[in-house]
Amino acid sequence: MTGVVALSSGTISALVVVGVIDLFAIIFGLSFLRSRREEREAAGGPFGGEAAKAVKPVTRRDFFRRSLVASFLLFGAEFGGATLAFLWPSLKGGFGSLISAGKLADITSEIDANNGYFYYGAGRFYIVPWAGHKSGSVDYQAEGVTAQGIMPLYQRCVHLGCRVPFCTSSQWFECPCHGSKYNHAGEYQLGPAPRGMDRFKVTIDSSGNVTVDTSQIILGPPRGTDTINEPPQGPFCVAPG
Repeated sequence: MTGVVALSSGTISALVVVGVIDLFAIIFGLSFLRSRREEREAAGGPFGGEAAKAVKPVTRRDFFRRSLVASFLLFGAEFGGATLAFLWPSLKGGFGSLISAGKLADITSEIDANNGYFYYGAGRFYIVPWAGHKSGSVDYQAEGVTAQGIMPLYQRCVHLGCRVPFCTSSQWFECPCHGSKYNHAGEYQLGPAPRGMDRFKVTIDSSGNVTVDTSQIILGPPRGTDTINEPPQGPFCVAPG
């Protein structure tokens, strides 16, 4: 891995802001020097002597006007740099990148302890036990979204983007915003959602380290996909819409 990739997003943000401010300072300085040179030439040429003494001094009004313009430009540069730094993709460990979710053994232990799921908030995904199956005439198995019996699910509802919590009583994922419901494998069951929950690709190395690729969203299975045939195990946490 290169040194650039190893930089933290905070370091990159700071470098971007400093670079923008330095660029502004250089441009402003060159502009000021050009303005002074033009004033000298207008007063009688670039040479010294009486012509140089005839250069009109900067008035208080000109000084305040230039200071105000400089302040606005500096604010714009800082705001633009901060905005760029905020939108800059995280290169290590944040959503939109490869995320190390932990050891497979630890994840499966937490899945068992949580009654069937593991949640990783920083990556915005759940990990559930699923290995890909065929259901009637629908055969859905997105390449790369499963590894050694586990699958990551994007926490966002595919209807309007609300975070979908897991209901421990029904054992389904239930959206609190508009009542969309997904079974334990994230497959559509009820509500206005157009498909099942979206997924991410996952890999597991020889040491059991689980890595989830959140840079690419894999669209969830279409309505009608039901590979686990699991009805709700208890009352819904969100009333059906």
